Amino acid sequence: MDSTLTALAGQIAQLDAVDSAQLERMRHEALTAQAPWKAEYGAYQSGGWWTTSLMNASGDAADVTIGDCAARPTNLLGKMPATAAFLADLGLNFMWVRLARLEGNAFLWEHRDYDELDQVERHRLHIPLHTNSSAFLVTSGTKVHMAGGRIWRLTPTYAHGVCNLLGPDRIHLIADVYADDTYRRLARRPALHPAVAEPLPTADQTVLAERLETARNMATLGYTEAAERMLLRLFYTYALPEGTAYDLIAELHTSLGDMEAATRWTAAKRRLLALTA
Repeated sequence: MDSTLTALAGQIAQLDAVDSAQLERMRHEALTAQAPWKAEYGAYQSGGWWTTSLMNASGDAADVTIGDCAARPTNLLGKMPATAAFLADLGLNFMWVRLARLEGNAFLWEHRDYDELDQVERHRLHIPLHTNSSAFLVTSGTKVHMAGGRIWRLTPTYAHGVCNLLGPDRIHLIADVYADDTYRRLARRPALHPAVAEPLPTADQTVLAERLETARNMATLGYTEAAERMLLRLFYTYALPEGTAYDLIAELHTSLGDMEAATRWTAAKRRLLALTA
């Protein structure tokens, strides 16, 4: 693994393989379970991102706002025996376990996670159950397709975003776990195969100026929300300095004389990226 991939593996990495037959059983359960899918964290997404809980504090699958707790199975996990057996076999100290579904043409905007939680060591594991090649995560200017067949570790305190450009739905089993010896054994050999990671091209100032002018024209015609989303999507096309998409939207509104909107987007950048200054 070259130095670039080694550094990136600190943010996102492949861990152990998952048995293919067990993975298919879990995939079937995720696709057929009568889950109470909930839209949450609306400021973080375009729409089309849904979650349902398998382990949490309350035991209610519709309780999807994650927080520190001693997680217990929800009523939904009781109807998913293959998934329950997989989680039990991992033997981890679970904080929260969810199914997350991202529809086609849907985005989770650039953000950081865990900032609001207690400062104890925890990690996020992804097990892709149903995915496609147009679904990928972006972090540090690199797009990573989280292919099926393995447990992935994501360090969500790094700025990242996720998209599913074309569909079908991307469904992941996501487990937030507290660090212990069992977790450290699982994560002892993180790797990132070159085939799943692709550096995004750098956008020079000319390109960004052109995109900003296009957004300004759209907003002038009354398509302000579409203009904002066009700028947000640049994060998935180009390797941008952190928060650039939010800065461009604030600049858009400033140029239109809407200082309230510019201030709102500057505040959104600080909130979504957990910036203290």
